[in-house]
Amino acid sequence: MPKGYWVSVYRTVSDPEKLAAYNKLAPPAVKAGGGRVLSRGTRVEAYEEGTAERTVLVEFDTFDQAVAARESAAYQKALAALSGGVERDFRIIEGID
Repeated sequence: MPKGYWVSVYRTVSDPEKLAAYNKLAPPAVKAGGGRVLSRGTRVEAYEEGTAERTVLVEFDTFDQAVAARESAAYQKALAALSGGVERDFRIIEGID
């Protein structure tokens, strides 16, 4: 069964305090959902009109597990803390089996 991945690309961070609050709540929620952070940070090279503010890649054993973790109460609490603090593109994608 193919793995699932969260891909989050931050365009802007307008409220670092909200991002810090999210960063305290999100990792335990990701771990509880079975996720493993593969990459996180600001060392990014963006091409073809991409953005290079911050990128995060999280792996899950399955696509459905990735979706369930995103919808979990713990992650929703993290999202509430982040609300309005960043502009980002968040996607869940299915890996290649």
